[in-house]
This record gives sequence, structure tokens and C-alpha cells, in this order.
Amino acid sequence: EELRLGILKSRVAAARAHHSSFDVPPPVLDYLARTITHNGRDLEGAINRLLAHSKLNAQPVTLEMAEREVRDLIRPQEPKRIKIEDIQRVVARQYNVSRSDLLSSRRTANVVRPRQVAMYLAKTLTLRSLPEIGRRFGGRDHTTVLHAVRKIETLVSKDVALSEEVESLKRQLQD
Repeated sequence: EELRLGILKSRVAAARAHHSSFDVPPPVLDYLARTITHNGRDLEGAINRLLAHSKLNAQPVTLEMAEREVRDLIRPQEPKRIKIEDIQRVVARQYNVSRSDLLSSRRTANVVRPRQVAMYLAKTLTLRSLPEIGRRFGGRDHTTVLHAVRKIETLVSKDVALSEEVESLKRQLQD
């Protein structure tokens, strides 16, 4: 982001050499640096568009104008692909069980809840099917996964602590 900000600032300075009244406020530069991530040409194009719009309409550059003018240069952020193995690792660490415990056939309470949470996260954060998730959790049936997902959905709606725990796990996985 710092490099993109530097490119933008130098491009604004170059434009200001020819158009002394042209100015881009820092919040707009930050916005452009944060959202236009594909390449330097797009950054340059954004400044050129802002300059043209500002001159043609005799308006100062604002954040709203920038958002409107460069909308097509902003590529939708591709969401991070989350793997079931990552979910298992993070959940195992959170609940202090081993990954092999999550995959095992053990049905003790200290393993069942983390396994259900992991299955729930696998269903909500990945595009995997219930049978695929079941296979990744020690060859379980898709109905077992469905039960786990429904169970955690019910518990999350009633138990604030579990809800916060699940949200925390989601954040860890998405960062």
C-alpha cells in the first residue's frame, strides 16, 4: 500500500506541474492506494480521470467523486480460500485437542464440540459439500455433518460465549 501511495503522490505532483490548482486530498489518495491493487497503470489512470473530471466540471476532487470515477478500476477482492485443514488446525489449537482427535471416532465431550464447530466452519466458510466435509473428518456420513452444522447454529443463537468463540475463529481463518 505504501508503494501505491508513493506512485499516486508522484503522479499528482506531475499533474500539478501542468495544472497548478489540481489537488487530491490525502483521504482520496489513501482510498485509491487501498482499493486499486492490480497495477501501477490503473493508479495513473485514476489520477488522470480525477484530473479530467475536476477540470471539466471545475470541481475539487472529493472522496465521493473519486469513488464514482474509478469504480471500474477497482477489482472485487477475491476472498481468501480457506482449507478444511486450516479450519481443523485452528479449531484444534483453540480447543486444545489434536487434529487427529477431530478426525477420530472418539465421542467424548472435549472432542465432540470442537469437531462440530470445525464442521460448522467448514460448511459456512468453504464451498465443500456435506459428503466431502464428512470424508475430511474421518470418513463421516453427510448426515453427521448436517447434524453438527444444525447443532452449532442452534447453540450459537443461544450461547453468547460460543457465538463469540465461533466469530473469533472465523476472523482467525479469514485473516
